[in-house]
Amino acid sequence: MSHLPLGTVTFLFTDIEGSTRLLQQLGERFASLLAEHRQLMQDVCQAHNGSVVGTQGDGFFIVFPSALDGIHAALQAQRAGSVLLRSDVPHRAEPQPQRLARVPPVV
Repeated sequence: MSHLPLGTVTFLFTDIEGSTRLLQQLGERFASLLAEHRQLMQDVCQAHNGSVVGTQGDGFFIVFPSALDGIHAALQAQRAGSVLLRSDVPHRAEPQPQRLARVPPVV
């Protein structure tokens, strides 16, 4: 996990829309699509000053120092992805670091 921003931050949660259906349709080819998706999300995160807090399956939990960074990241991911990416509207909040520490590391 990279350095987490302090103060009021923006959270972004994403996942691939219909990933279970895609897995059934693509079979073993889904692994390469998932690898591309993960690389895209890492690149988008880095380009917009984000920090990946955690991942689960094809979902990402990312924190940004500003709402504008989070919105730009979500838009870039939507436009660049080869699959429909579902993202929750970025949320602004002051995180509690002790709770973030319980999130498993990114693999």
